[in-house]
Amino acid sequence: MSDSKGPSGQNPSADKPQTGRTELSAFGEFGLIRHLTKNTELQHGLTVKGIGDDAAVLDPAGKLQVVTTDLLLEGIHFDLAYTPLQHLGYKAIAVNVSDVAAMNAEARQVTLSLGISNRFSVEALEALYEGVHAACRRFKVDLVGGDTTSSRQGLVISVTAIGEATEDELVYRNGASQGDLICVSGDLGAAYLGLQVLEREKSVWLEHPTVQPELEAHSYPIGRQLKPEARIDLVARFREAGLRPKAMIDVSDGLSSDLLHLCDQSNTGALIREEDVPIDPACYELALTFNMDPINTALNGGEDYELLFCIAPEDKDKLEGFTDVAIIGQMAPAEEGVKIETKGGNRHELVAGGWNHLWPQNAPKED
Repeated sequence: MSDSKGPSGQNPSADKPQTGRTELSAFGEFGLIRHLTKNTELQHGLTVKGIGDDAAVLDPAGKLQVVTTDLLLEGIHFDLAYTPLQHLGYKAIAVNVSDVAAMNAEARQVTLSLGISNRFSVEALEALYEGVHAACRRFKVDLVGGDTTSSRQGLVISVTAIGEATEDELVYRNGASQGDLICVSGDLGAAYLGLQVLEREKSVWLEHPTVQPELEAHSYPIGRQLKPEARIDLVARFREAGLRPKAMIDVSDGLSSDLLHLCDQSNTGALIREEDVPIDPACYELALTFNMDPINTALNGGEDYELLFCIAPEDKDKLEGFTDVAIIGQMAPAEEGVKIETKGGNRHELVAGGWNHLWPQNAPKED
């Protein structure tokens, strides 16, 4: 625990020997912000002024800026029964950086706003910020501001990411055309399967609190769920290879939903091949243990945060060396619709089965 002092001038950790917990009231709002952000490091000369004033000051240096915001709500987007706060802080930053990468841009700054109840201690928020700072170092972004307020129920996290790119570097969702190759990075479905493992072990624990969860055998899918990585490496590799995707989106809602977004924005159809959709072998077997079709977990799971993008056929050779990128299909005329060809050669309409941000199935209902 830090030696930081609250507004009264007394060390707020004085309560710790008895309770092991420092109440938020020991700091007050501004004291808490100073305490949690004291280790913030600025990494970019473009950040003229970070935390500490009414607003951050940025110098875009003649490039275009991209801005994205995500809201994470306890009970909707995460469950603290099995989500470590360090991982949650990391994930909150990563998912926003991923949106910037999907524009073929580089994230430079983030802001973080929290709605917190008195259920949380200073130590809990320190853990959250450990993850935030780790992600900022990993993705080379500056934490430049935000807000903190009280919440009557649950934890609320809002992150805004600011990135930059030149006009000829930016990639939108609407640039694809008939004949373009459909590509995706990494593998799909692991994050969803990790969630299934965590939910299963939570159910066992609720019935038998003395039983230890069995997680070691599934570290990969659990890691993909709790601590996803934004594919900022691909943005740099695209530029090294002289490759500019024609359209791109990150796979956050599921391959089916996100491909349909690309097709809708580009006014195209598409045909993807089941046998080419990348699935980790261990996750393939894990899906079967849950009596799930592995291809459905890849199509509809979501939260993989891989990049789904289209390239011109003549640029295919530029993918040489991209061993973690699979070509899974081709854009088609809009009137042909969006379809998937099964391993048996049958073609079916691809239906959006991914995450629905408005009133998903696990969302609480009002009376």
